[in-house]
Amino acid sequence: MKKAWPFRLGTTSFIYPDHIIPNVKKLGKSFDEIELLIFESIPESVLPSKDEIQELVSLGNSLNITYNIHLPTDVSLVDISPDQRAKAVDTIHKVMELCAPLNPTTHTLHLDFTYKDADKKGLEGIKKWRDRVSQSLHHLASHIPDTGAVSIETLDYPFDYLDGLIDDHDFSVCIDAGHLIKYNFDILKIFNRYQNRIPLIHLHGVDFSAKPPKDHAGLDKTPDRIMKNTIIVLKRFQGVVCLEVFNYKDLLSSVEYLNKI
Repeated sequence: MKKAWPFRLGTTSFIYPDHIIPNVKKLGKSFDEIELLIFESIPESVLPSKDEIQELVSLGNSLNITYNIHLPTDVSLVDISPDQRAKAVDTIHKVMELCAPLNPTTHTLHLDFTYKDADKKGLEGIKKWRDRVSQSLHHLASHIPDTGAVSIETLDYPFDYLDGLIDDHDFSVCIDAGHLIKYNFDILKIFNRYQNRIPLIHLHGVDFSAKPPKDHAGLDKTPDRIMKNTIIVLKRFQGVVCLEVFNYKDLLSSVEYLNKI
């Protein structure tokens, strides 16, 4: 499957119910890139060790693969508490330094949206959220040499909420096509707006037969009519497309779907 599409194809480091390195050994023979899922940072012992990072470097060389890093989601850059936001910046910086020997194509970052606050305060709540985002991105930018190495992921809120902030701080964008499909957002609009700064697309299906709809499913679970605009984007994209699923069955059906289209 290596080099089989106009884009470089990847998948996650949790397809098999095992640790990162065994997954990389099994998947690296077939894929161009592996998304290292570093969702947790607390306690610090859950992070990969320096020895494990060096083993991943060796595997990257021998298997001819690259990596991207999904940064921790157990800390938040938009927390109400300034201390918690500062802690999140420090944690993200620490993980980026730990993974630097891997020379990742990008580091994916969640900026979670606090609907509870926004629903109570309307536009004022969104503005306060944007203020916290801006402060945290400025703080993070002061810690890292290249803000373009961090990609802000599309999540469950309109990406328009971040208008101006990504440009102001010169960050990149990770399009999560599955999230956009699930929440009925316009992938073409976002792709056209940010296409010069999109190194990575997360691709996964959405099973609308589940209530509520279940994302991170195999691509075959999404009706073809809903995939139309995503396929248009894939035909224009030349970066990394990561099949962001978490088991072999969904991975296999997703690869078969790509072959079909």
